[in-house]
Amino acid sequence: MLHVLPLAISLLGASLPRRAILGSTLSLAIAQAPESAAATSRSSVRDGMTAFTAGRVEESIEMFDQVIADKPAAKPYLWQRGLSLYYADRFVDGADQFKTDVAVNPNDTEEAIWHLLCLARITPGGIEAARKDMLRVGRDRRPVMRAALELFEGTTDEARLLDYSNGSDPGELFYASLYLGLYAEANGDAGSARKFLKRAVDSRYARASGDYMADLARVHVQRRGW
Repeated sequence: MLHVLPLAISLLGASLPRRAILGSTLSLAIAQAPESAAATSRSSVRDGMTAFTAGRVEESIEMFDQVIADKPAAKPYLWQRGLSLYYADRFVDGADQFKTDVAVNPNDTEEAIWHLLCLARITPGGIEAARKDMLRVGRDRRPVMRAALELFEGTTDEARLLDYSNGSDPGELFYASLYLGLYAEANGDAGSARKFLKRAVDSRYARASGDYMADLARVHVQRRGW
């Protein structure tokens, strides 16, 4: 995330969530602006992320939009904005944000999945029909996310992710549960979506990691009234 220092990233990058590493790229993009504008943009990103985690989704979009207004080159790195747009039901704008993101982060599995989730909401026939326009990305370093991508691509079933969701690794359990829940919701299975998202929220990883995606899982449960 934006608050992760470059030194910490170099020391912990092997274990950090992919989004923490991408946050440093956004920091570099913002840093290219004049110092006063860069400081304002950094503050707006932090404020937007804080607003989102507090459930103020629409307010977070305004803040992320201000970053783009101040520094248009930052848009491809604002994956946080895409997530906010999804929860504001602005799926066309969300799909555009994630597509822009993947153009500069071609190995980002999560961007491709969220792009598909947006498309599934606006495509007749849902996720199955939307797959024809799914973005293609490189190999994710995380086995659990490779399994998630294959599920959303339709090349495998839920079995591998279910194994991860019942495993002993806290991060894998969280991410498997999160994406099983998102997949179930995209297929109209609200009961399974609720079960897996609540498992993600209640996980040890969600409680202790500080991962923005853990905050997202909590926002998801709150927005759905679960």
